[in-house]
Amino acid sequence: MSISEAQAASWVGTSALPAASSAAADTSTMISALVEEYSASLYRVAYSVSRNAAEAEDAVQETFLRVLRHQEQLGEIRDLRVWLVRITWNVVLDRKRRTKTRPETEDIADLAHMLPADGLKADERVIAAQQHAHVLALIERLPRKEREVLLLSAFEELSTPQIAAVVGTTDSSVRSRLFRARRLLAGWMEKNRT
Repeated sequence: MSISEAQAASWVGTSALPAASSAAADTSTMISALVEEYSASLYRVAYSVSRNAAEAEDAVQETFLRVLRHQEQLGEIRDLRVWLVRITWNVVLDRKRRTKTRPETEDIADLAHMLPADGLKADERVIAAQQHAHVLALIERLPRKEREVLLLSAFEELSTPQIAAVVGTTDSSVRSRLFRARRLLAGWMEKNRT
C-alpha cells in the first residue's frame, strides 16, 4: 500500500495548520513523517487481523486520527513504531468486538452455511416455531431486570462481567437475576406441559 503525499496531508490536515506556529508545523511535519514511514506496516498489521482491505485502511486512518488527538504526547513516546502498532491493533480488535455482537454477512450463501440444516418436515417446523414463540412470550412475562440479563446472556451472548457493565450492577447481581429468570421460565414451562 502506498500513501501519497496528498493523502497523508489530508489525514493529518497539514494544509489547515497556520504557518505562523512553528511548533504546530513541527508536529505536522512529524505526523506526516509518521504516516509516510509507518502506514504500510500498520496496514499489514490491520490486514493480518481483519483480513479485509477496506477495514485495514479504515483502521490505519483511525490510528492516525487518534495520533492527531494525542499529538501533545508524541514527545513522550519512546518507541513510536510500537505505540502505533498497539493503537492499530486495538482499533481493529475494537471493531471486531463491535461486529461480533451483530454479525453481518454480505452473501446469502454465507448466511445459508450459518443456518442449521435440520431436515425438519413442514409440520415439525410449524411446531418448532410455535414452541419458539411460546418461549419468547414467556420471556416477555419476566420482570424487567431478569428479562434484560437473560436476553443479554442468551441472545447477545455476553459474559456476566459484560452484562454487569451494560446494566450497571455487580457480577453477583447478574448471576442472581439469571438464576431467577431461568427458574421462573422452567417453572412456567413445566406448568404448561402438565
